[in-house]
Amino acid sequence: MFKKIFKDRIEAGRFLAEKLTNYTDRRDAIVLGLPRGGIPVAYEVAQKLHAPLDVFTVRKLGVPGHEELAMGAIASGGVRVLNHDVLSYIKIPDEEIDRVAADELRELERRERLYRGARPLLDVRDRIVIVVDDGLATGSTMRAAVKALRQKRPKQIVVAAPVGARETCDSFGDEVDVLCVCALTPEPFRAVGLWYADFEQTSDDEVRNLLARAMPEDQRKAAA
Repeated sequence: MFKKIFKDRIEAGRFLAEKLTNYTDRRDAIVLGLPRGGIPVAYEVAQKLHAPLDVFTVRKLGVPGHEELAMGAIASGGVRVLNHDVLSYIKIPDEEIDRVAADELRELERRERLYRGARPLLDVRDRIVIVVDDGLATGSTMRAAVKALRQKRPKQIVVAAPVGARETCDSFGDEVDVLCVCALTPEPFRAVGLWYADFEQTSDDEVRNLLARAMPEDQRKAAA
């Protein structure tokens, strides 16, 4: 039996925020949450650091029939990252990967419209971008986010999660332009949800509400 570490994503976000306090009140820092589960965590981090919050849309490419296992991910800007470790022992035809990617692209575009509307992504050029998710298992969705964000030329990318598989967190730390902050790396890891007492799926409405609450008052009035 695995002992739960966090009551919910709110508690996890507050715990993670304590590991990132060196970015508090940095005018060049911005927090991006990966939807949907990363948004409640990112909201708590942004509140603690007094940093702007935005959403960065990424979709996992699940193995057909075993959708929780990531064979890759896609992100805004046409980025696709494949998990070659998974694909090396589960042989999946290219056309099946393309089919899953096309389905997930439609969902990614739907969420972009729902969460952001016509509002563009906050400008990340020459800024410290703290990319937050509720946990790192294979890291496929986070890798897609990092690859997409690199194209926007931030000053630094900080990958942050309350809990993650040690080998995944270490692999991000090996990249020269990425700082990885995994607050906890329990072993054996198995799955992100094992470490939360409440790991209910985050709803679209919750994502929208948290993004609205984090928005400066003048922007909220303009969006209303």
